[in-house]
Amino acid sequence: MTRKIHILWTDDEIDLLKPYILFLEERDYRVTTAANGTDAIMLVQENDFDLIFLDENMPGLSGLETLDEIKNLAPSTPVVMITKNEEEDIMDEALGSKISDYLIKPVNPKQILLSIKKNIDTKRLVTEKTTSSYQSQFGQIGLQINQAASFEDWVKIYTRLVYWEKEFEESGTGGMEEVLRLQKSEANNEFARFIRSNYLHWFKGGSDTRPLVSPDVFTQKVFPMLDQNRVVVLVIDNLRYDQWKIIEQEIAELFRTEEETVFCSILPTATQFARNAMFAGLMPGEIRERYPQFWVDENEEGGKNAFEEDLCMAQMQRLGIRASFHYEKINNQRAGKKLLERTADLLNFDLNILVYNFVDMLSHARTEIEMIRELAFDESAYRSLIHSWFQHSYLNDLLKQLTQHELKLVITTDHGAVRVTNPVKVIGDRNTSVNLRYKQGKNLNYNPKEVFEVLKPGEVFLPSPHMSTSYIFAMNNDFMVYPNNYNHFVNHYRNTFQHGGISMEEMLVPVSILTPTR
Repeated sequence: MTRKIHILWTDDEIDLLKPYILFLEERDYRVTTAANGTDAIMLVQENDFDLIFLDENMPGLSGLETLDEIKNLAPSTPVVMITKNEEEDIMDEALGSKISDYLIKPVNPKQILLSIKKNIDTKRLVTEKTTSSYQSQFGQIGLQINQAASFEDWVKIYTRLVYWEKEFEESGTGGMEEVLRLQKSEANNEFARFIRSNYLHWFKGGSDTRPLVSPDVFTQKVFPMLDQNRVVVLVIDNLRYDQWKIIEQEIAELFRTEEETVFCSILPTATQFARNAMFAGLMPGEIRERYPQFWVDENEEGGKNAFEEDLCMAQMQRLGIRASFHYEKINNQRAGKKLLERTADLLNFDLNILVYNFVDMLSHARTEIEMIRELAFDESAYRSLIHSWFQHSYLNDLLKQLTQHELKLVITTDHGAVRVTNPVKVIGDRNTSVNLRYKQGKNLNYNPKEVFEVLKPGEVFLPSPHMSTSYIFAMNNDFMVYPNNYNHFVNHYRNTFQHGGISMEEMLVPVSILTPTR
């Protein structure tokens, strides 16, 4: 049996309000009454009310004095102030005391009912509407998944699923999240099949089906704007599309999104490959061949992303772009603060590229630090943590300063990450790469049904340190584990966020062009 909503109505003329109370009780609300502030406070001490109607002008304790006591006892209970007084200072004082609504006498029953629905039933009504809307679209999304035949089809599916994740999160919908999670898992399984069937063909000469991929981002989205605009590019490492939508919402008053494109991060969806490809305008194998001084193989010592500025300069020189250029990598808050203090200096360059590594560092910290894992235990909590970081970051402050200038802002990333839950066994020698979502090496032993294998890396322009080097990629929410100490590593890495493999979260990532709203 559903619990009745319990309302406390406090008014020194409560006997005159009998018709209102009967009106509410007929609609299945439970109403308790009090004729003065003292009685109201006592009732609040003894009961849990869902909503309180409070007369502002009463003998003894005034409405505002009663309000102060009630807020001390039940700070989260919504209070609706009812008064004959239309003086602005009374309204300001009541609103400053965090009342939820303000009604001027005489009120009618419909006003009372509307106030109840606004303060109590809104969440329920939104939840019911959200659930109903998703249920009506569930079949349509399932049909889209089964019929998806192009990269654009998968972008539509993924952005639609992210939309519903966000809707459920905001409405507090209970029960349907698991259905959505299962539908998203089904979509990822089918997306992996799509990638296995199409990825190799994208890189064959003359393919007209290849989507925008990592090496195309600067060539097609950034450089063409330099003829007429100063451009600032923010590359937020390991930023998922759903996390970008949170940031976009946060900066909506500062910047307007002119264009949003979901592009395909190349395989492996790892920083060494995807971000180097983006800066170079070349696939990893081409970088290794053309600029061996800027490429470090996985089994070699040295930073794998130490030459991003050099690669970008080389790409600009190849394309004959003469714009002035500044590159900077921000790895901590101290560096973010220093950059903020030099915002004016950025305006001396035609192109600024700023790489922020916080999200990627958070992902790695979540794997290794138990406290961070508890804070970001699932996708929703992970999004919330990114939201909190951005709100309090120097990056947010930088954007506020940049909005005062004429420029184009590009926000993008190199790849996303997926929460892994299902281990698959792989055997390799000691030189095999250690990433959980892909393996590069010789004589790899695995179940070919569980991975996407690339036996000829050159076909997809991947580096091949040895003649017998091959690559395998985990799909959906799988992660690769060696048989040695199997249970230990499964328990350690299960439910962590990883990248390098095939999933919508890793491969379908945003590049957005924004302009200041002023």
